[in-house]
Amino acid sequence: MLNIGLSHFLSVSAILFVLGVLGIFLNRKNIIVILMSIELILLSVNLNFVAFSSALQDLTGQIFAMFVLTVAAAEAAIGLAILVIYFRNRSSIAVDDVSTLRG
Repeated sequence: MLNIGLSHFLSVSAILFVLGVLGIFLNRKNIIVILMSIELILLSVNLNFVAFSSALQDLTGQIFAMFVLTVAAAEAAIGLAILVIYFRNRSSIAVDDVSTLRG
């Protein structure tokens, strides 16, 4: 029988974190991919919270993960709202054009 331990959860979390960081640094042109990469990073952090909470038999990590999910949902909603307004004004969502918003 397969026993899934803490190291397995940490390995999956590390893979998700690396994919999120690579998504941000390798693709700086598409804002939607950047937002999804940030969500992957937050998901890896939540997986760590839940894994350690389960290993230590403490609910604090799971409660904190719920708070992080709430903040991530708000970030996604606000980010997409800003993206829609920006697209209506500029007819493009290229990250390079965002620097024209300064000043």
